[in-house]
Amino acid sequence: MEVYFDNSATTRCSDGARELMVQALSRDYGNPSSLHGKGLEGENYIKDAMAKIAKTMKINGSELIFTSGGTESNNLAIIGAAMANKRSGMHLITTRVEHPAVAAPINFLEEQGFLVTYLDVDQNGVISLEQLREAVTPETILVSIMYVNNEIGAVEPIAEAAKIIKEQNAQTLFHVDAIQAYGKYVIHPSRLGIDLMSVSGHKIHGPKGVGFLYVREKTKLKPVIFGGGQQRNLRSGTENVPGIAGLGQAAWEAYEEFEAKQAHLYKLKDAFIKGLAEEEWAHINGLTGEKSAPHIVSLSVDGVRSEVLLHALEERHIYVSAGSACSSNKPAASAVLQAIGVKREYLESTVRISFCAENTLEEVEYCLENLKELVYMLRKYIRR
Repeated sequence: MEVYFDNSATTRCSDGARELMVQALSRDYGNPSSLHGKGLEGENYIKDAMAKIAKTMKINGSELIFTSGGTESNNLAIIGAAMANKRSGMHLITTRVEHPAVAAPINFLEEQGFLVTYLDVDQNGVISLEQLREAVTPETILVSIMYVNNEIGAVEPIAEAAKIIKEQNAQTLFHVDAIQAYGKYVIHPSRLGIDLMSVSGHKIHGPKGVGFLYVREKTKLKPVIFGGGQQRNLRSGTENVPGIAGLGQAAWEAYEEFEAKQAHLYKLKDAFIKGLAEEEWAHINGLTGEKSAPHIVSLSVDGVRSEVLLHALEERHIYVSAGSACSSNKPAASAVLQAIGVKREYLESTVRISFCAENTLEEVEYCLENLKELVYMLRKYIRR
């Protein structure tokens, strides 16, 4: 049996998304900016994807900008908003547990002279709304808070945060990295008070290399990529028509039978956690149940390094992650685990298990059986 439990890193592209992409690559391959019929075919794929995605969030399709993925969406939102609104202030707010695709552009802006306030989190990875309230000033132009943490599955109080931000400063823009949340939660950005929201295609069974940024109507934004002026001058470059088509189809599929899919994910997660309840070496980081994201489990294993366990599981065709895939090749300890106060000895002994709706309870049982056996074997060789 092969078990893929690294769905927060990437997902299998769905059959429907792949088939639509093949059509756009091989049959309807025109440049959407061309004025002839072939160009119109390409443009129609983009319009169709816009309509599908917009319906999932109850927004206007014109509020979508297609990008190369979550990283570009975050950079466009953060740098674009900061540069467009810096005359109103130079203060930004974010959290200590953001993905590098948010933390890095924030660091860049800090180097350019922007003042940044970093919100702390509790032991479950959740921000303090009172600290947020105190942080927003008349100079605050942007707040960026992730919806779901990619390492531990913490869910931030987005609606409450938006309300506080707008009460304190109605002009402050609110950006949400929803890359691990879109497709797992029903998200209506305008209703929640979100001005900018980032999504990536390959996290929802779409293709890699494509994503979108929701930009609320009349939100001031400067481009970070310059060229031919496509997408209302906000993101130049010939649109990735096959990728956008696949993204639109994947988004549509993600919200088909949504409640059943979400319930299934929680069932998988609960079964995995309950299967480890009596193991003294197993420590779950963050909240569980419906107070946490349905698809992510952060597991610290006492006495076994994460990379050793990861490869031991891999030999049995079980695939998990040693934290965030985007930073797992770097030796530094996880900033997220440090921020929530994980014990020092667990910082290098934590793996992430992440499910998708295609996973089964049989796969969970197979993983648990092998995990327990491997941990028992590996711990025997540890010097104490």
